[in-house]
Amino acid sequence: MGKYSTSAEWADIVPIPQNDGGPNPLAAIAYTEEYSEAMSYLRAVMADNEKSERALELTEHIISMNPAHYTVWLYRANTLFDLQKQNQSNLEEDILEELKWLDDISLKHLKNYQIWHHRQTLLSHLRRLPSTELPFLALMLSKDTKNYHVWSYRQWLVRHFSLWDVSEIPYIDSLLDLDVRNNSAWNHRWFVLFGRHVDPKSGRGTDEVGNIVDEELIDREVGFTKLKIGLAPQNQSPWSYLRGLLRKRGSLLECKSFAQEFVGDLEGGSGDGEGCRSSHALDFLADCWAEEQEKEKAGKALELLAKRFDPIRRNYWNWRREMLGLEAVEAGPLEA
Repeated sequence: MGKYSTSAEWADIVPIPQNDGGPNPLAAIAYTEEYSEAMSYLRAVMADNEKSERALELTEHIISMNPAHYTVWLYRANTLFDLQKQNQSNLEEDILEELKWLDDISLKHLKNYQIWHHRQTLLSHLRRLPSTELPFLALMLSKDTKNYHVWSYRQWLVRHFSLWDVSEIPYIDSLLDLDVRNNSAWNHRWFVLFGRHVDPKSGRGTDEVGNIVDEELIDREVGFTKLKIGLAPQNQSPWSYLRGLLRKRGSLLECKSFAQEFVGDLEGGSGDGEGCRSSHALDFLADCWAEEQEKEKAGKALELLAKRFDPIRRNYWNWRREMLGLEAVEAGPLEA
């Protein structure tokens, strides 16, 4: 006998069992008895479209056993909002109470998408950002600074509550101070500084403002990025960020001499890139030289990448050489 079948509170409900395709299903899932019973009662509740406190408690029980069940999360959200209307309670207070419960669930299941979709559904009903929200996200990211679900939710939060000019950049600065290789923080930095006037679906500017180049901002960010590259030259994230900044101006060439600091003299000595400290700088220079129509120099950089510094992507580097009208190169001795 289960928790619900012996409860007077649930005596009026006829549970609907799981239908796996008859008495001898081909591949029935081995649910626990507790979970099977709870889901049987939820199916009956959903069939009657019951939105009640007991239905809310039932969803909480099921989520504690299976926090990835998106249908349960959706029904919980609908029940929560329907109850608020039925009881004429304060919506903001109800949501804040739900968030307290959700915080505990989130900390137990760090990589659960459904939790963050539910959180987004809740906050989409609020006009102002709860004071506890950003501190909680900081706590979540302190446990996993590259948690994709948290970062995706944070981007939605920035856009929904217009947090472009508040505290995002100082927070990102603190994350990059802790780990300059945090690619998620670099991505969020770009989003905060340049995503305001970009359509999230098309990726294009939504108005003329989105196409204006803020020279002062670009200068500041180029200087910031150079400093971070200097700390870890083989870190791809700031090199990609730098490219994005310079592309807004239309040319990579202003940072050509900066990139050369990390590759040494490619023409003198043996020409094998012995002094190179960053394959990403070499890639950057290849594009600079291609932009200047210095095809042989660009080809040499791509050859070094193919033979010595990144042979696993030799086909890609050779494709880049072919785009310059140069022949492909064979594997270098270091690859073997």
